[in-house]
Amino acid sequence: MPSRLSLRWLARLWIVLAMIAGGAAVWVWMRSETAWQDHLDRAYLAGLALHESLDSGVALPPGLSLSRLAGQPDLQPGWRETRITLTGGRPDQSYGPRLSVRIQSPDIQYPAAAIESVGGGSQAAGLASVTRGLARFCSQPRLFVQLDQGVWSRVDGQQVWGCQAAPRDLRLLAGAILLGGLGLLFGWVAEVSGAFAGFAAALRDHRARNAALPVGGVDELRQTAEAVNAYVAQDRAALENRAMVLSGVSHDLGTPATRLRLRSALIEDDDLRARLERDIDEMTGMIDGVLTYTRAEIGSEPFRQLSLTSLAEAVVADYQDVGLPVTLTLPPIREAGAGTLFSRMTARPAADPQTVLMRGQPTSLRRALTNLIDNALKYGREARVGVDADADDAWLTVTDRGSVLTQGDLARLTGAFQRGENAGAERGVGLGLAIVSTVAAQHGGRLEFGHEDGGLSARLILCRRWA
Repeated sequence: MPSRLSLRWLARLWIVLAMIAGGAAVWVWMRSETAWQDHLDRAYLAGLALHESLDSGVALPPGLSLSRLAGQPDLQPGWRETRITLTGGRPDQSYGPRLSVRIQSPDIQYPAAAIESVGGGSQAAGLASVTRGLARFCSQPRLFVQLDQGVWSRVDGQQVWGCQAAPRDLRLLAGAILLGGLGLLFGWVAEVSGAFAGFAAALRDHRARNAALPVGGVDELRQTAEAVNAYVAQDRAALENRAMVLSGVSHDLGTPATRLRLRSALIEDDDLRARLERDIDEMTGMIDGVLTYTRAEIGSEPFRQLSLTSLAEAVVADYQDVGLPVTLTLPPIREAGAGTLFSRMTARPAADPQTVLMRGQPTSLRRALTNLIDNALKYGREARVGVDADADDAWLTVTDRGSVLTQGDLARLTGAFQRGENAGAERGVGLGLAIVSTVAAQHGGRLEFGHEDGGLSARLILCRRWA
């Protein structure tokens, strides 16, 4: 067996243990049933021997004693008495002396109709059935017998049908063994399934790309977790390597781009100089856009508590400082109810009603909002920014004026290096919405689009407690 138990070996082990527990429970149950049946059989045989002693005067079997009474048996106060009359004599006789039986008990009323004549309808079988019935219940009965018109005799047979003579009832123990085995088996199954469910939850978690998955449980689960962790580490290393390469390229292109700008300034043709400068800007912008997209994919920026309202105000203020048509709509003021059990509810403004707090990556969120505003200004001539939230989510809404993109175009534009048909001669590499969609996913949200007020509305939905 391997040092780390695999699911296959554990399943085999638990199947064997379950079979052993089931076999032990059945064995204990059957042993208890057999012992109980032997106890009843001994009481039955003792009844047959008692009848033979009364009828023929032979010696009583071990465990029985007979004492004669001077008169009728006395019934103590509070006791119950069952009277039975048996006829038929011995099995080899058609008729015989009548046998009267009285059973007195402090707590049980023995029903005469429940006396079964086990083994036949003879008088001896009837008396044996009586002693067998006494052995069925745990009590301290007194048995009195009278043969025909003779004297009454008390039969002491506590060693045969008393409580101390009954075997231990092991059926509860058998049930406990069975239930214990099933409980251990179900517990192990629940533990294994819980380990796989926890691994699946950790794999679905948003931090799976940044944190190692837990390694534990059965050997197959450990191997899976180690393989996924290795794959995630390799994927993250590839992203970081890509970002490092792009950073190096961007840095190395800075010097040639600067020389090109200086040399283009010497060109006397204004149109040619403008085209060359535009090409240089487009080249450097493309490198910066790819680098930004890669950094957004890595998502290495730590999450912290921030005010989404303040972030939106700062971004909008930057655009307004340079005279661009960007406006901000703050969340509506909501009233909070206040009152006691003895006073009516009164409405009062909530503290800081326009502050939307959440946990997020401020630099990534600022970049995403900037991209949405740039697109709105580029293709819709103005940008109206809105901030709102509920208990679980917060969202930034950027609405432009005059954009005519369809839902199919918008779904396509969230991919990398995709540009709309209305881009025209505008500069860009088609990574703006892809970066916004990536930032939304890293905050447990999504990017949605809609048409309202004659323009296009882009809504960046964010989970307020995503990390």
